[in-house]
Amino acid sequence: MPAPRQESLADLLGGRRGAVDATVPPVAFVAGYLAGGDRYGLVAGVAAALVATVAIGAWRLTHGGSVRATIVGVLGVGVAALVALRTGRPEDFFLLRIVTNIVSALAWITSIAIRWPLLGVVVGFVLGQKTAWRKDPALLRAYRIGSYVWVMQYVIRIVVLVPLYLAGQVVALGIAQAVLTWPLVAVCLAVSWWVVRWALPDEHPGLRHPVPA
Repeated sequence: MPAPRQESLADLLGGRRGAVDATVPPVAFVAGYLAGGDRYGLVAGVAAALVATVAIGAWRLTHGGSVRATIVGVLGVGVAALVALRTGRPEDFFLLRIVTNIVSALAWITSIAIRWPLLGVVVGFVLGQKTAWRKDPALLRAYRIGSYVWVMQYVIRIVVLVPLYLAGQVVALGIAQAVLTWPLVAVCLAVSWWVVRWALPDEHPGLRHPVPA
C-alpha cells in the first residue's frame, strides 16, 4: 500500500491561487496602457486592471472563493489605480506593491528576531494550533529558518522593482511584477517547505504534531 502523500506548504497556505490572482491585474494594466497610447494609456490601463480584478473576484466567488480575499484584492487594485490617477504617473500603479513588499520584508525580519516567525504563525493558524508550535523547540527553529526564504522573496522584488519604478519603466514593471509574483511564490513555497523539513529532526512527527519541550 503506497504511503500517503505529505501535504506541502502550498497545500496548507493556498499561496499559488492568490499569486495567480495577483499576477493578472498588473498584466492587464500594462496591456491597457499600451493600447491607450500616450494620451489615454493611464486611464485605459487602470480600467483594464479594474475589469480584470472584478472578473477574477467574480469567478472566485462562484467557485467557492473567500469573500474577504476577493474584497481585499479589489480594494488593493482600486487604491493602486487611485494613486496613479491622482499623480498622473503610470508607474505609480505599482507603488503600492513596492511599499507592501518593503513592509512585508521588515515584518518577517522582525518576527524572526523576536522568535515569532511569521511562517509559524500563519501555518499554526491554518492548522488550528494557536501557539502550540512555539512550545516545540524543533518546530520553532524550523519555522525561523524557513521564514528567511520568505524574507528573500520580498527582498528580490524590492531590488528589481524599485530601480524600474524610479526609472519610470511601466512595461518593465508589469513584466517584472508578473514574473516575481506567481513563479516566485511557487519557488518560495517549495524551497521554504524543503527548508522546514530539512531543519526538523528525522524523528519529528511533523507540522501537525508539535512536541512540547
